[in-house]
Amino acid sequence: MNMTAAVFYKRDSYNTQEKRLLGRQSAGEGFLKAFVQYSQADSIYCYTDTQAEFHEFCQRVQPWIVGTRQGVWIPRDNPATLAVPGNLYHPDPRLSKLAWQRRFTDQKAYSLCGITHTIASIGVMEAIGDLLIAPIQPWDALICTSQSVKTAVLHILDHWAEYLAQRTGGKPNIDIQLPIIPLGIDLNAFSPANSQPNARQNLRQRLNIPSEEIVVLFVGRLCFYAKAHPVPMYLALEKAAQITNQKIHLIQAGWFEDEREEKGFQESAKSFCPTVNCIFVDGRQLDIRRDIWHTADIFISLVDNIQETFGLTPLEAMAAGLPVIVSDWDGYKESVRHEIDGFRIPSLSPSPPLGFGIAAAYLTEKINYSTYIAESSMATIVDINATAQALVTLITNPQLRKKMGENGQQRIKEIYDWQRIIPQYEELWQTLKEIRNSAIISVPLQPDSPPYPLCDDPFRVFAHYPTTPLKNEMVLELGDLGNAQGLAMISQHWVTNFGADKRLSPQIIQTILEVIQAAKGESIANLHQHHPDIHYFQLIFTLAYLLKFNILQIN
Repeated sequence: MNMTAAVFYKRDSYNTQEKRLLGRQSAGEGFLKAFVQYSQADSIYCYTDTQAEFHEFCQRVQPWIVGTRQGVWIPRDNPATLAVPGNLYHPDPRLSKLAWQRRFTDQKAYSLCGITHTIASIGVMEAIGDLLIAPIQPWDALICTSQSVKTAVLHILDHWAEYLAQRTGGKPNIDIQLPIIPLGIDLNAFSPANSQPNARQNLRQRLNIPSEEIVVLFVGRLCFYAKAHPVPMYLALEKAAQITNQKIHLIQAGWFEDEREEKGFQESAKSFCPTVNCIFVDGRQLDIRRDIWHTADIFISLVDNIQETFGLTPLEAMAAGLPVIVSDWDGYKESVRHEIDGFRIPSLSPSPPLGFGIAAAYLTEKINYSTYIAESSMATIVDINATAQALVTLITNPQLRKKMGENGQQRIKEIYDWQRIIPQYEELWQTLKEIRNSAIISVPLQPDSPPYPLCDDPFRVFAHYPTTPLKNEMVLELGDLGNAQGLAMISQHWVTNFGADKRLSPQIIQTILEVIQAAKGESIANLHQHHPDIHYFQLIFTLAYLLKFNILQIN
């Protein structure tokens, strides 16, 4: 069987139809579609809480399935069956709880595989820090989508490990694998050859843009504090318009968080680039997301935000054959080749420890996450003059635009097309399997120790609470309600029938009562001996339940 993974499915991680369209959702949907199309596995495994979620998953992936492959449900309450695919793919870095859950079964049964998106929030940073404490194994992986994000992840882990060494006297190992696998693009979906007929002409007519005039395109969330501050872009566009004496149209395709944000973008555009025709379109609309690329001549994204880690939109623009102008920032540093696919614009930000005040205010909730990233963004500089010069160069040189666009398309085809990326996932999962087969378990479970010490057996943590524990040698006899009428009575009420799924069936309970009645009393040990096929856990829970409501009593 080809190496594969079960997909941990929650709608929010793979859905691009919501009002708040986020980059991680676009990336999630792209991965899921590509995984279903290009995976070599015989089945498509889905790990969910409920069967209803599994059915939703099957409906979502059905249009992408090639051949006769079927979806296979792995219920979340039965993780041991993850041994069949051998890996669990989780769409974010939060792996610690999954690792603790696995410790209740066989830690070598399967691998965990997460992926980074934004890592700027304290919640995600804590999740990364938890990887040093949870029973993460050498056969687990956290995929980093760029070298930039891997460097940041290692920074978090190294500093947390140093703190733990000071606090506990021992420095934990970083057992998890941190491979770099970029996000992918469906090249065919963005190719001008596969766009709607006359997409460029039709959209330009719809937006009142003459066919010969220059269109610069930005695609992404229209939020100055969470994506890219627009004013440096506006200033550079205005400067380029003055130098070239050409009419420039700026299309910003995305969505606003609220009316205040929308007003801020529109008014600042009028102030800082008055000669540029600024057009705003809803980037959540399917036809806009599909065709807006083909309306443009140049793509621009001057991201200045710590929330960004990879950046899909420049790749989408390159796939559409556009030259790109991007900030020299995070994953953009690796995906866009300067003066080959476009231009990377120098960026600048303050040196540490000048940001400790922002961090402390965020930790103590004096400021929220949006303010935290906004204050970081407001102190980050992207070179406006260099941006203007890049715009002038591309505006005045159509041949260079064409050449850079072709270079970008070739780069996507060779490196970032999903057909190139999915085999890297499968190769990683095969490598994790090989490590599982040979590596030693990190922090193996000791006999009679709790798999997760902070969520131990309640009957162990609180064993000193009752007068005495329930013991195997205790002899049980029928209580006052120890008959069919009593059983029926307690099964009729929710408050007395709660947790029925953890107990033995009514038929087996009736058999146990008959045995106790015939013997005029029976020890718990003998009951288990007479019924070795019954799970001890279920037997004890059932007997405790019957004792609680006087179906049984202790002799």
